[in-house]
Amino acid sequence: MPSVIRQIPLDTATHHHAHDFHQVVIGLRGRAEFEIEGLGGAISALSGCIVPANHVHYYAGTGDNRQLILDLPTRSVALTGHQQRLSRLFDAPRFFTLDDPLKRYLEFLLLELEHSAHDHEQGERLAATLLGCLHSRLARDEPPPAPRLDLERLERFIEAHLARRLSVADLAREACLSESHFRDCFRQQTGLTPWQFVRRRRLEAARRLLDESRLPLAEIAALTGFSTQSALSHACREAYGQPPSRLRGRLAATSRPTAGALGRAAPSPRIKTKV
Repeated sequence: MPSVIRQIPLDTATHHHAHDFHQVVIGLRGRAEFEIEGLGGAISALSGCIVPANHVHYYAGTGDNRQLILDLPTRSVALTGHQQRLSRLFDAPRFFTLDDPLKRYLEFLLLELEHSAHDHEQGERLAATLLGCLHSRLARDEPPPAPRLDLERLERFIEAHLARRLSVADLAREACLSESHFRDCFRQQTGLTPWQFVRRRRLEAARRLLDESRLPLAEIAALTGFSTQSALSHACREAYGQPPSRLRGRLAATSRPTAGALGRAAPSPRIKTKV
């Protein structure tokens, strides 16, 4: 898929989606509202926003509006080869305003598009120049802070689905983030990978059932998401130093998953956050 530069109005009703290509949206007329992975803002004439690939975004136009939209596949000519550095522009969503030189270039770009509407190579050159100019300006700025995850909500979701196979994609959807962005935000906020966090929840749930019930080990394994009784036994040995059969009725505050079982020195089992 080549890069595509188009001019369209945005519907005044709110829509949301994600796509596997990057976007740059620049206002030509009127106003539009965007929220990209929790980062909200408005664009008007001669301001815009960066929408990285696979980022869920909400958008709506206001009244009579018109936007210039660049659709940029990750392997487009404008982002590969000696221009590969420009892909860093899409490391995070952000909003921007065009300065005077970029305003003049935008005027030229619009005129050139009229003159060479069906020349895809020229379109790639125009896109690459615009990206290069944006990159040189935005690279000076720090990217916006990562959104805070609602860890209590994620814990409730994990607890409600412990018995089934959970993927990072499942958690990312619950947090309304792309998978890659969710991984980064999660590690930054908790110090754990999502896999380590889910494993800890599974171990805690299994430990409670061992202490509070007489359910067979195979059933406890199934209820807490371990594929087999053997997998539960292996995890308990790693985390608590004992097999499940010896943990029954011996729950203690000191019996927590060890750092080795989680891949790092672990904080207290219940991770809390202020949101």
